[in-house]
Amino acid sequence: MKRRSFIRNIGLLSAGLGFSAPAVFAGEREEQEDYIFRKISGRISADGKGIANVTVSDGFSVTRTDTKGNYVLEAHYDARFVFLSLPAGYEIPHDQGIAKFYAPLQKGVKQQKADFALTLSAQDDTRHTFVVWADTQIKDEVDAEKLLTISAPDASAHIHTLKDRPVFGIGCGDLVWDNFNLFKDYRKAVHMAGVPFWQVIGNHDMDCEARTDDGSQRSFGEQFGPSYYSFNKGRIHYVVLDDVFFIGAGQRYIGYLTETQLKWLEKDLNYVPEGSTVVVALHIPSNTGDKRRYKKKEDETGGVVINRKALYDLLKPYKVKIVSGHTHWNEVWEEDNLTEHNLGTVCGAWWSGPVCGDGTPNGFGVFDVDGDDISWYYKSTGYEKQHQLRLYKPGSDMERASAVIANIWNHDKQWTVTWFEDGKPRGTMAQYTGYDPAAVALYKGDALPASRKWVEPILTDHLFSAVPAAGVKEIMVRAKDRFGNVYEEKIKLTI
Repeated sequence: MKRRSFIRNIGLLSAGLGFSAPAVFAGEREEQEDYIFRKISGRISADGKGIANVTVSDGFSVTRTDTKGNYVLEAHYDARFVFLSLPAGYEIPHDQGIAKFYAPLQKGVKQQKADFALTLSAQDDTRHTFVVWADTQIKDEVDAEKLLTISAPDASAHIHTLKDRPVFGIGCGDLVWDNFNLFKDYRKAVHMAGVPFWQVIGNHDMDCEARTDDGSQRSFGEQFGPSYYSFNKGRIHYVVLDDVFFIGAGQRYIGYLTETQLKWLEKDLNYVPEGSTVVVALHIPSNTGDKRRYKKKEDETGGVVINRKALYDLLKPYKVKIVSGHTHWNEVWEEDNLTEHNLGTVCGAWWSGPVCGDGTPNGFGVFDVDGDDISWYYKSTGYEKQHQLRLYKPGSDMERASAVIANIWNHDKQWTVTWFEDGKPRGTMAQYTGYDPAAVALYKGDALPASRKWVEPILTDHLFSAVPAAGVKEIMVRAKDRFGNVYEEKIKLTI
């Protein structure tokens, strides 16, 4: 019998008898082996003792270790890694700060073994802190130098003040700007920060010469492992997702979660009790106010996750925080069980000035976790933690020429913003949508900024105005966040 007929008949026989045969394709043996399911086994342990109930996955299937810490997994033929969901109470395994929670899989090898040795956490991790670097996005050596000499040292100094608890970081995508040679500089910056970092893939971290999205994570994977995975700290379950879908031409992409990834997430969440707090990290925000601010009819397909409802449906049983980057502005929004922090960036407006397009200073998010509760603030590069707003004198915004302007970049609906004339309370400031005066001065027009002339100011909702009376010498603005923290800034109107 000819080989092709034999293969076809085997398939028909298997279907008729109700069992499945391994997928076999005509061609060379090396090509066939790409489609063979592989049996992956191993043990997860600490100090030689197996750890039970640790979730293990290949990105398709999800299983758990037995009472002795052993697991067995039939890996999908497209799987590139086997990885664990780090259990709470253990240190994050890392290589000079880069989280190492995975093992690469070999094509065509039917039996593979991957053991993971963990270390018990030196501190109780029920209380912990994580920092989020959105868009370090270094394009060249000049950008890398700024990251390594300004931003990373500033982050390291602030992180050092938090060391009374476990601290880790999340690099929230666009770690570099299409220049993969600079991954080494991103890694140096992480090492300087002094805590382990988990990485998210961004649109500028993907291989744009891949023929489909399936291959676009290859360079990222060589550096950082799988592009979606989960881990645990304290009572919080963390999920990292890859929502950058490469459409196979140039550098074009959409915000989209594949069915494979959503199926994996559904399986992963089966092990998370309903009512728990889940933190989701992704690069492209699930949603923003951009459509509303610019009065667009449709969302930008590369600006938000277009199938976000499927994600939200899976997350309905949980209290959810989403952290994202990509936009180069800062925005906090809430709906139902979700709060999303679309964070201002480490690079600001692509390393062209000290603020993002909405006036948010270059910086990063800080999230303090205590049990199931999470509080947060934004840390501006080069400033103390208390720096949470900026004031502008009348005349800074020609559309509101008589008004004092306040930009409160981490504002949300539970903040209160009041103002004072020469020490006398004058009530609540008026919130409006507009352009930050500093961003306009730095970026507006074809000639600005000199380094990247295409950068422009961005509309934002976190602006406030008040018109002072004639003769007033000083204005103070007091902003109080939802956690009761009070921030004040003063500005002199006359000399």
